[in-house]
Amino acid sequence: MLFGGLFIVRKRALSAATSFAVLIGSAALVAGTAGPAAADSVVPLNVGTIGDMVVDGAHQRLYFSDTYNNRVVVTDFAGKFVKAITDLAYVRDLDLSDDSGTVYAALENADKLVAIDTVQLAVTAEYPTGQGTKPSTVASAAGRVWFGYGENWDSELGSVDLTTAVPTVSLALTTGADWSHPPTLRTDPAAPDTLVAADGTISSGPIVVYDTGTGVPVVRASAERQGFVKDIEIAPDGKSVVAADRVTSLSRLSLTDLSEQEKFPVSWSAEAVAVAPDGTVAGGTSDRDDVGDVFVFNGGSTTPASVRDTKSWMLFGGKMEWAPDSTRLFVPVQLPGQSEHVLRIYTSPKLHTVSVTVKAPATAPINKPLTVSGSVFSTLKLPAGAPLTVTRFDAENPAGKALGTRTLAANGTFSFPDTPAAAGKVSYRVAYMGDAKRAYSTGTAAVQVAPFPTYLKLDQNRRTVDYGTNVTYTASLGWSYRNRVVEIWADPYGSEPKRLLKRGTVNSAGKLSVTTRMTRDTWVTADFAGDTRSGRAHVGSTVYTRAGLTTTLSQHYKWSKIGTIWYQSYHQTGDVKVTAWNNPYPGRMTKYEVQVWYAGAWRTGSEDLVRLNSGGMAYILFDGAGAAGVRARVRTAYVDGVSGDNVNTTIHGAWKYFNITR
Repeated sequence: MLFGGLFIVRKRALSAATSFAVLIGSAALVAGTAGPAAADSVVPLNVGTIGDMVVDGAHQRLYFSDTYNNRVVVTDFAGKFVKAITDLAYVRDLDLSDDSGTVYAALENADKLVAIDTVQLAVTAEYPTGQGTKPSTVASAAGRVWFGYGENWDSELGSVDLTTAVPTVSLALTTGADWSHPPTLRTDPAAPDTLVAADGTISSGPIVVYDTGTGVPVVRASAERQGFVKDIEIAPDGKSVVAADRVTSLSRLSLTDLSEQEKFPVSWSAEAVAVAPDGTVAGGTSDRDDVGDVFVFNGGSTTPASVRDTKSWMLFGGKMEWAPDSTRLFVPVQLPGQSEHVLRIYTSPKLHTVSVTVKAPATAPINKPLTVSGSVFSTLKLPAGAPLTVTRFDAENPAGKALGTRTLAANGTFSFPDTPAAAGKVSYRVAYMGDAKRAYSTGTAAVQVAPFPTYLKLDQNRRTVDYGTNVTYTASLGWSYRNRVVEIWADPYGSEPKRLLKRGTVNSAGKLSVTTRMTRDTWVTADFAGDTRSGRAHVGSTVYTRAGLTTTLSQHYKWSKIGTIWYQSYHQTGDVKVTAWNNPYPGRMTKYEVQVWYAGAWRTGSEDLVRLNSGGMAYILFDGAGAAGVRARVRTAYVDGVSGDNVNTTIHGAWKYFNITR
């Protein structure tokens, strides 16, 4: 018997004193154009809608009327949220007072105007305009707040006189026009006692210039513009207005008689206009041709515009404002196909954009010449011979190495040769450093440079050794540029983790050796990381390790020699105990085989697999009853792939001989 074993302003100009202070304070922002300008930015806005936007230069803040959410959202000039002023029922138009102390807001659904203190950021006064008036547009000047109110053809012009002890509201002040909708209103300190009103909801909507010196609006000039006037702004010269409409687009009109003085060429229907304190005109359009939708004219309509793209189908609501220093342009937009609103801040909008395109081969061998080429495009064409600076970045010069200056050809292209001496990713940066009219711009192209090949060899491949044998591995490294370090790793079969045997610098013969004790079949590798000119190298060597194995017989009563072979003798009344050991591994089994001497030859009697315990032991008992006179032999084995795993190489133990007597 056999037993198994155990187991994320509407008021466009500031007062003269405030403007001067801001400009002095921001002088560093406009000094010099040769170097790179601060980067444009795109900032998410915490608003559901944008009814209007006001720029407060004195306090460096932006105000957005979030109409549908009944609040005004305040941010800093970087678009960072400061505060939300709530409970402003359907707040629409906003305007900043001449002294920058108050933002006036029209609350259409509350029939009133409110004053928001720009220091406290809270409502400090309310001016009811009468039940059902629905004020929606607003502009302030010289102690009065002008507002447009009503609906459709019942729209009118009103005012709040703040110079009296008790503010006085006056309604139905319209003369010289029949509004189809509450008119857009504009005032500016540069044009005292002047109010401009425009109707942008019909194609023949009027523009009216009022004289407001007496407190009652008197028509100074009136004209009809054919084309839906969407936005209008008084220029800082106090003599003209710039109007954006969908037909004649962007035009400058005389404040005296509204005659057209110049037309600014833009690509499509104008939706918005902003005139900077220095007179620079920005026009926003519906971008339908991917040319861009913000056109900036720094010097008049005869000067080509610098163009920016807001990456949206149109300027949302026609809102666009300059910072008081005339260097930045704030453009809130709604992203196409999304509900999200973002603020685009253009830091150098007056400069023409420059686009540098660089081309280079995708791959190249080290130390071989290659050609880098490309082109430069600007909305204001660069002249032939314009300088371009070239910098190469590679493994030996990660901070960049200047390759000198190249010049632009008459057709706007450039080309130059180079021979890369370092392997890996090599990048070429070509830069136009900018000038008084054009922005700094760069372009890059990368080449994957192949290194010199590296010779690396590891010995001992396909050798088979016994369990516990010490094996010395030697890696041989050929020429390399600088790095002479090699790593030798062992990755035994099975669950044992990969481990570093040795890391070191090869000797003068290029050799690195390490000795390790073998207990399993093992994939040994040599690795060279390469350097700036020599390629990486990886080689491997598999050494097979036979399983550890012992087999012993016990409980015999004597040794007997039969022929030339010594047998362990057992009485038929006892048991033959076989003790087998293999180096342990989860689920491992040992295989035993018993043969009997019969008819002059050894014949297989039985064989089976017996599970090993956690120590790698198995105990097998053979019952000797009735087997007197039997001569037999037994051996155990580990068989790769049969004994429950494949982490060692097959080994058969020596035969152990025994006989049964009475």
